[in-house]
Amino acid sequence: MEGRVAVITGGGTGIGRGTALTLAERGADIVLAGRRAEPLKSTAAQVEALGRRALAVPTDVTEPDACRALVATTLDEFGHLDVLVNNAGGGVTKPIMKWTDEEWQQVLDLNLSSAWYLSRAAVEPMINQGKGAIVNISSGASLLAMPQAVAYAAAKAGLNNLTGSMAAAWTRKGVRVNGIACGAIRTPGLESDVKRQGFDIDMIGQSNGAGRIGEPDEIGYGVLFFASDASSFCSGQTLYMHGAPGPAGV
Repeated sequence: MEGRVAVITGGGTGIGRGTALTLAERGADIVLAGRRAEPLKSTAAQVEALGRRALAVPTDVTEPDACRALVATTLDEFGHLDVLVNNAGGGVTKPIMKWTDEEWQQVLDLNLSSAWYLSRAAVEPMINQGKGAIVNISSGASLLAMPQAVAYAAAKAGLNNLTGSMAAAWTRKGVRVNGIACGAIRTPGLESDVKRQGFDIDMIGQSNGAGRIGEPDEIGYGVLFFASDASSFCSGQTLYMHGAPGPAGV
């Protein structure tokens, strides 16, 4: 990843932070985007401590103009854009009939529309330079029937399809597009949700084969694979990274 520039949305915490540090450790310069400036600055300082350049750009990725401005700022600062990680996302759990129309739209905008806006903005300079990689962070919820997380799951399922469609459109032009469907990962969003419901976060991991939840840097290694030339013959794939199916017996 030496000398490459990666834009990571939701880069201040959780999977975004873990991915930023993983890519920086391998030589990438990092542009961090998200709604809150302080977490972005904190992660940027950690990237710089690794000897790489970092830029924190507070951005509302649900706004098309803001996404285009993020790409323009990256190009102005670094001169090129090699990797885009569409990691911004999140949602809450509640019964289907409890959702308002506005809440439904907000979750779709954050988890799906943001990747649509930003990928279309980023792909043009990637195509012009003849090479690039886009990695979409999806969720295992996209593969399951989850009535308590219906808006989030539906948005992530759409992201899986978007990944394949964009790969079909852009791979021959030099831009590979892949995704990662994450299992339960120790992130501030998950910690907040399980606390609100009175659960123990570590108990969630007992349902899978590994017997634990994942850590953000473990997803970062998956992003590293898709962002680097190690996956040069891989495009249009969504990799399910989780702790294996739960044990059925001894």
